[in-house]
Amino acid sequence: MFSAASLLTIILMALSTTGSPVEVSNSPITLPIARRLSALNGTINLLEQDRARAAALRLKGNTLKHGGHGVPVANVAIGYYIAVGIGSPPTTYDLIVDTGTSNTWIGAKTQYVGTSTSVYTGAPVTVFYGSGSAYFSGIEYLDTVTFGSGLTIPQQSFGVAATTSGTFNGADGILGLGPIDLTAGTLINEPATTIPTVTDNLHSQGTIHREVFSISFEPITVAKEVVNGELTFGGTVRNKHGPITYTPITTTQPSSRYWGIDQSISYGSTTILSSTAGIVDVDTTFILIATDAFNQYQSLTGGTLDPATGLLLISSAQYGALENLNFNIGSETYTLTPNGQIWPRILNTYIGGSSNAIYLVIHDIGTPSGKGFDFVNGYPFAERFYCVFDTSRSRIGFAQTLYTGATTN
Repeated sequence: MFSAASLLTIILMALSTTGSPVEVSNSPITLPIARRLSALNGTINLLEQDRARAAALRLKGNTLKHGGHGVPVANVAIGYYIAVGIGSPPTTYDLIVDTGTSNTWIGAKTQYVGTSTSVYTGAPVTVFYGSGSAYFSGIEYLDTVTFGSGLTIPQQSFGVAATTSGTFNGADGILGLGPIDLTAGTLINEPATTIPTVTDNLHSQGTIHREVFSISFEPITVAKEVVNGELTFGGTVRNKHGPITYTPITTTQPSSRYWGIDQSISYGSTTILSSTAGIVDVDTTFILIATDAFNQYQSLTGGTLDPATGLLLISSAQYGALENLNFNIGSETYTLTPNGQIWPRILNTYIGGSSNAIYLVIHDIGTPSGKGFDFVNGYPFAERFYCVFDTSRSRIGFAQTLYTGATTN
């Protein structure tokens, strides 16, 4: 954990950021995010869900590249939720926060309640998830969307599901925070038309000066639903982070279609992944890296594949010898400490593991490097580093937090 002196240093550092500052509204709105475990029975293979998500995102990025329309996917075994009001007066819906997809929709659980501000467009909208076994299909509406008590978006587009298939973990739908181009192809009769996201409309309506949102999490310490994160539109929460350093969105496809960056990764002093493109996606449960990089990581850590969970299992002695995992992004290095590389032991039995075992959260993305989609910096990365998503300047910012070096896992 941080010492009192280092905590003070971080707080003082938070008063400034490196690079050009993000211009935002005078009062950024910060909203709580709750983490919820799936109510599914039996062992849940989160790793396979993450791999399926990565494969679908890679496919969608490539089909967009060639003018087609792919299939986004959401990881809903462990979901991160935000309460969203829709209508006047608003009905509250619990939506999954997803930076890897861009459509917002409701109706998986709580039905849409129309009010005087509802506008029925009649446009059919459909989004498929993964292989197509999960999807929502319905009609586009426009209505007033409310976040918290002080942030409203008049005439926001969203889908109202007539049918859904698959498990959305008790959520009412999804809040899509990915780039707007990912919505292409979801309006059935207008496949070339994109749908403005909530961030797009906050900017176009003048509520925020630039299209910026930021996300922060705290490590999980209890095996139940808990508020452990924040979503901020229009800026950052200054006392949550140190200096922010920005890196441009990668130009390498298909990662460039998402919140994609270039980075290299080293385990200790050994480079396991040379500079390449991938994405930042808080709705991916693990950190996924190219197969060749994962093979090196497994060899260096001495981990063995656990048949019950599919994750790398290490002994206490191997954990004691674990080295830092360094993410080299632009001019900065973001270090995932040994504790940041392991699954929260309080959730071991949830994934079918042994209560006292030590599992690593780094795993194989399923394809070799050189595909233009060679890593996914998932939730374990966002849990340790503050993330700023800046559409207006096509960049992502990262910063240390009070939990970067935490030992809670």
